[in-house]
Amino acid sequence: MHHLDWNLIRSFVAVAETGSLSAAARRLAASQPTLGRHVAELEKALGITLFLRGRSGFSLTDNGAALFERAKAVSDHAEAFARLADGTAETVAGTVRIAASEIVAAYVLPPILARFGRQEPDIEIEMVASNQVENLLRRDADLAVRMVEPAQLDLIARKIADLPVVACAAKSYLDRRGRPRELLDLVDHDLVGFDRSDDIIRAFAAMGVEIDRHAFRFRTDNQIVFWEAVRTGNGIGFGQKMLVEAEPLTEIVLPDLTFANLPMWLAMHRDVRTSLRIRRVADFLLEELKCYSAG
Repeated sequence: MHHLDWNLIRSFVAVAETGSLSAAARRLAASQPTLGRHVAELEKALGITLFLRGRSGFSLTDNGAALFERAKAVSDHAEAFARLADGTAETVAGTVRIAASEIVAAYVLPPILARFGRQEPDIEIEMVASNQVENLLRRDADLAVRMVEPAQLDLIARKIADLPVVACAAKSYLDRRGRPRELLDLVDHDLVGFDRSDDIIRAFAAMGVEIDRHAFRFRTDNQIVFWEAVRTGNGIGFGQKMLVEAEPLTEIVLPDLTFANLPMWLAMHRDVRTSLRIRRVADFLLEELKCYSAG
């Protein structure tokens, strides 16, 4: 007990927060057997059962719940120590983990990072493509490109730009169905929209047009599937102006139509701001994304 490995506590916290060995393993970049062994070792060392195991995953016992907050504090302190150590590193080699939305991760960052790789071949990049707001405090990522302003106090965030969002469609679709001349014409077209999100519905309402989810002939909440559906001619959708202009198969519909802009931020934890490799990637991304946003 006096020499308890803090990695066991870290694994316990990850399993408690995610509810499964597989999710905890993904968070910690470890294997499921390792996580299972850590939990078993901690239970043996403490002489108590921490989790109830079931088909739905791992749930805390009363003993586990009583220890969780203290264990989380220990884990957080250890993570802060690691961040501070990263922040004092002088090397420009190593790994930098970047979190970004699916669209940005798939279509915007790869060519930018290819250019970066030619300049800094000793820096390895890990990309997390997710629309969830990655938790920089827990080192899910070193840097995050976010479409909302980060709110955590321990983060340093820089506004890159407001990206214009436009109505767009494949040229093949518009050649076949005709090009809308005004906003109300969109209602008579096949539309590509979201399944659960009502962002587009609310954007139409703000312009005085009432629609519901059945106005979208093609619905998906996956951003990549959404863009591919537009690009391949399923109907009129909405996307970043720069992305539409860069794709030869698509064109902007009703260019004078004004949608809300999409803010883009670059964020990092303040403890790693002095890490040369992270700063190198951050500075490069900031300049390149500003160029991207300017068209």
